[in-house]
Amino acid sequence: MPFSLKSPTHFELIIKKSRFIACVQPMSDRAAAQQIVNQLKAEHPTAAHVCWALLAGGQSAAVDDGEPSGTAGRPMLDVLRHQDLEGVLATVVRYFGGVKLGAGGLVRAYTDSVAQALLLAEKIPLLKMSSLRCCVPYALEGHVRRALASYTAQYIEVTHASQVLFNFAVTADVADALIVQLNEACHGQIGWLAAE
Repeated sequence: MPFSLKSPTHFELIIKKSRFIACVQPMSDRAAAQQIVNQLKAEHPTAAHVCWALLAGGQSAAVDDGEPSGTAGRPMLDVLRHQDLEGVLATVVRYFGGVKLGAGGLVRAYTDSVAQALLLAEKIPLLKMSSLRCCVPYALEGHVRRALASYTAQYIEVTHASQVLFNFAVTADVADALIVQLNEACHGQIGWLAAE
């Protein structure tokens, strides 16, 4: 099951006088990630590098920002993938301390700074949701409301017209069971509509 993060989490690592300031945070897409990276560059104008990795909405990125190829962005991305994360941006701002770390040292520094930030982060499971719509006679509104409550439905929107229209979402793993339960409880008087 993939996870995301509840909120941004920071960690700072100092290796041979170089300072690595890591942040892992929830992120919706590449455009939003690029804005964060640009903001970090503006906030840290004297930093040597602002490296980053992204896994969000089927998009991924691994940016070394001037570090030797494959020593920053790719190792950071590997950490995100290894922890089965989705919708997450990892950034590391590096202030050079005057001592070269070599390719292996850089890979370890970027990997460790992101991994340590993730150890401090609160992970939340990403649940696939199913959107459903149905209509029932007024007399059956209570049956539907109780069923939705027992399945912890979300985003419930109820409209009262000639019938009661319910628009809601439940986790995909329980959607079929809820439909069966409502069909039985409403004795064929429930109408299922295409999700908007």
